[in-house]
Amino acid sequence: MGGYVLRRVLFTIPTLIGISLIIFFMVRLLPGDYIDILGGDTSITDEQKAASRAQLGLDGSYLEQYWRWVSGIFQGDFGFSFRNTEPVSDVLIHAFPITAELVILGLLIAVVIGVPLGVLSAVKRDSKHDYAARVGGLIGVSIPNFWLATLLLLFTSRVLGWVPPLTYVPFYKDPIENLSQFILPAISISVFTLAIVMRMVRATMLEVLGQDYVRTARAKGVKRKVVISRHALRNALIPVVTVVGFEIGILMGGSAIVEIIFGLPGIGNTLINAIFNRDYPVVQGATMLLAFIFIFANLAVDLLYGVLDPRISQE
Repeated sequence: MGGYVLRRVLFTIPTLIGISLIIFFMVRLLPGDYIDILGGDTSITDEQKAASRAQLGLDGSYLEQYWRWVSGIFQGDFGFSFRNTEPVSDVLIHAFPITAELVILGLLIAVVIGVPLGVLSAVKRDSKHDYAARVGGLIGVSIPNFWLATLLLLFTSRVLGWVPPLTYVPFYKDPIENLSQFILPAISISVFTLAIVMRMVRATMLEVLGQDYVRTARAKGVKRKVVISRHALRNALIPVVTVVGFEIGILMGGSAIVEIIFGLPGIGNTLINAIFNRDYPVVQGATMLLAFIFIFANLAVDLLYGVLDPRISQE
């Protein structure tokens, strides 16, 4: 087990290096840098622009700039925002808890509702419950989260006369106010994942329920609830865990539009604003953080395989 974990951790190193290269050079492909988009003042000479670029660390070749950035990361220095000279680490520390809470709530809604619906749909195959769940799942995977977020916001404001609070309130300060602010965006980003989880659980449950060991357990007189919960569901959850692991990274990056709609200053919102302003250090730091979370989530999924199914060797 220890060797397996070590190999998986070491494998993340070249992955992160490759991602850092892609991030750095893709950002440089954007038309214009921070100095170019300051705009307006045509009296700035080329010499002044060159001096400003040197002050911001935009001078030298791309390889030199990349090395300065990477060497700074190894020293715990992610650089400073071009816009307000705030350390990038501070920007990410303020934004990350907001996105993390949004993603956690969205995943909880998706798993708590999606897993039981998938089990019910598989156990009562071709019943009205099954058809309702399948139609609902098809609708769920077809609805864009930003469209649903806009619709929910319009419905609650026009029909119910209520909108979520606009100023972010941490959970530890006021849990009720915090949850009232996050419930609609969490529902918005959870619907697609909920539909995927439900459809995956249904498909894997149907496959597992037809296995010999399940039929043997039933023949021995084991109660149906025990067969479903202990024998079938545990094995059926293995691909679901994989999906949830991928969805963590996807939701982290994909929640940007929802954060903008509801005014949440999370990682996605921060990243979008940084891209528009060519704030390279913030773009690079936020994207690397999202990449690290995605890799770590998938590493955790691999390790959970052995817990859910001892047959999977991790030697």
